[in-house]
Amino acid sequence: MEQFITAFVVGGLICVIGQIFIDLTGMTPAHVLVSFVVLGVFFGGIGLYEPLVKFAGAGATVPLTGFGYTMAKGVQEGVKEKGLIGVLIGGTTAAAAGIASAVFFGYVAALFSKPSDKS
Repeated sequence: MEQFITAFVVGGLICVIGQIFIDLTGMTPAHVLVSFVVLGVFFGGIGLYEPLVKFAGAGATVPLTGFGYTMAKGVQEGVKEKGLIGVLIGGTTAAAAGIASAVFFGYVAALFSKPSDKS
C-alpha cells in the first residue's frame, strides 16, 4: 500500500509543478508537455532521474518526464549495443510501445468522437 501512496504523491507533485508553470508563467500546456519530456531526457541522461524512479515507481515513470527518461535510457542502451547509430534509434525503440499506444488510442477516440468548432 505504501508504494501506491508514494507513486500517487510523486506523480501528483510532478503534475502540480506543471500546473504552477501554466498558472504563473503563462506557458501553454504544449510548452509544459515539451518541457517535461526534455527535462526527463536531460535528467535521465545525467542519471538524476533513476533514483526518483526507484523511489516512486509509476509515480515517476507515468508522467511526461518518465517518457523522456525512457527515451534517454533507450539511447544509452542503443549506444552500448549499436554504437553511434544507437543515438538515433535507441530512444524510439525504448518508447515504441508508448508511441504506438498513443497513436492507436488516439485513432480509436477519433472514431467515436464528433469533431466540432468550439466557437
